[in-house]
Amino acid sequence: MSFTLRSRSFTDQDTLPKQFVHHAMDAGGDNLSPELIWSGAPEGTRSFALMMYDPDAPTGSGWWHWVVYDIPAEATSLPLGAGAAGGKALPAGAKMGRTDFGSAEYGGAAPPPGHGPHRYVFTLYALKTDKLDVPADCTAAYVGFNIHFAKLAEARLTALYER
Repeated sequence: MSFTLRSRSFTDQDTLPKQFVHHAMDAGGDNLSPELIWSGAPEGTRSFALMMYDPDAPTGSGWWHWVVYDIPAEATSLPLGAGAAGGKALPAGAKMGRTDFGSAEYGGAAPPPGHGPHRYVFTLYALKTDKLDVPADCTAAYVGFNIHFAKLAEARLTALYER
């Protein structure tokens, strides 16, 4: 069985629906995080981490939109809206890291108008550790660095969006 990530909100390589677009920067969305569902985690998985990244952002380094880690191994989904500030809808023990918007919450798509389509890559990592040893306010890159050394497998889902 392969490790897969999917959503009932959109399919892989589909356009990200407006409700998952950011409400800031005149993007006009609801900034709601989509429901995500996974299966087929490899044996030895002790936790999960999820990162949402836009490699097409005109920054020279992309843009981190969502960082969730310490998701318990028994979890198989994140519900609609789990990325709201405070993380009350996350599985018990899960934490959100700081995004490039500067806060620890979901930040939806908000590409510059006329910049063309951007890819929003949701990557779920199966990890061989119960918890990542990272500071509470660390950067997404720091979380990603620690994920790299604890990763057993990864599953991806990509959405597209342009203004």
